Amino acid sequence: MNNLVQFIDLEAQQKRIYPQLEQRIKAVLSHGKYIMGPEVFELEQQLSEFIGAKHTITCASGTDALLMGLMAKGIGPGDAVFTTPFTFIATAETITLLGATPVFVDIELETFNMDPVKLEQAIEALLNMDRSKHPLPGAEYMSISPLKPKGIIGVDLFGLPANYSKINRIAQKYNMFVIEDAAQSFGASLDNHRACNLAEISATSFFPAKPLGCYGDGGAVFTNDDYLADKLRSIRIHGKGNDKYDNVRIGINGRLDTLQAAILLEKLRIFPDEIDQRNYVAQMYSEHLSGIVKTPFTPKGYSSVWAQYSILSENRGNLQKRLEENGIPTAIYYPKPLHLQTAYSFLKYENEDFPVSEYCSNHIFSLPMHPYLTDDQIFKITKIIKNNS
Repeated sequence: MNNLVQFIDLEAQQKRIYPQLEQRIKAVLSHGKYIMGPEVFELEQQLSEFIGAKHTITCASGTDALLMGLMAKGIGPGDAVFTTPFTFIATAETITLLGATPVFVDIELETFNMDPVKLEQAIEALLNMDRSKHPLPGAEYMSISPLKPKGIIGVDLFGLPANYSKINRIAQKYNMFVIEDAAQSFGASLDNHRACNLAEISATSFFPAKPLGCYGDGGAVFTNDDYLADKLRSIRIHGKGNDKYDNVRIGINGRLDTLQAAILLEKLRIFPDEIDQRNYVAQMYSEHLSGIVKTPFTPKGYSSVWAQYSILSENRGNLQKRLEENGIPTAIYYPKPLHLQTAYSFLKYENEDFPVSEYCSNHIFSLPMHPYLTDDQIFKITKIIKNNS
């Protein structure tokens, strides 16, 4: 048996379903409909059934999924969209690409997700232009472009849904929309509702390393709103109206390739079993590491799909070094929060504006996480951590 530990083991998964993958790919090569072929629509139907959402609109990437959602809500210059700085840049990047402004909100230490209390403080601070209530973009920037609070993008970090029970209530109170950034949480749940169906619009990614990933880029948008669904389908294909040369709005080239849809159909077939295995791995990690490092917390009523298993340690550098010496790969998500990155220096945020995000960036790292980790591998990983903590 190969005892080499992979951070994410796509090879083992592929071996499990290779004959079925081969049949699916051959079928696409046979019919030759490489763009918007039948597998795309088959996948959309199966994703809707899995999630429980009325409409699924597949697209070219998780970034496009977020962008399409914001475009469907008409976001543009002068609009503020609230999100967390402790995430991959795509979350905030799509806001900025449309000329709107991300207003950052710190996270909870326990869940790594947006803190709803701080979210409401941020909205009130923006409405009253009161920086004493919550950090806001710099005064010089705000004087150039006064901002109106329009939307919230909650991020389901590492596979755990954000607190949409509270986030949606806050949004309703201030007449704002919510987009669920479920790039990492496809397969998770909150109060028996699947992730990707926890807000008015949800977006996910099928990047290869995600819990459900294809062999390239891919994504999907989910909604239960018929009007938004029609709009999203139009945006996905250059703002298409009745035909490809009848463009009723500005859109993007956001289609999912048929080959990727075919691959996802086979991966989706084994996905429920993989979710169970991910949860088993996470449970084993937590049992072995409890009291040694700060392990992930899953609140009551939530389930995680464990896109990453991330721990906090004051001894991060040494632990990563010892693991590496023993052939165990690790990763840091995310080494620098967005408000401190060069791309967002124009917002004039400062060190200590979002102390929880900054603390996590300095102390977090992720262990190998996938459904094909063995008990022996888990024991080896946790033993190294125990012996060096």
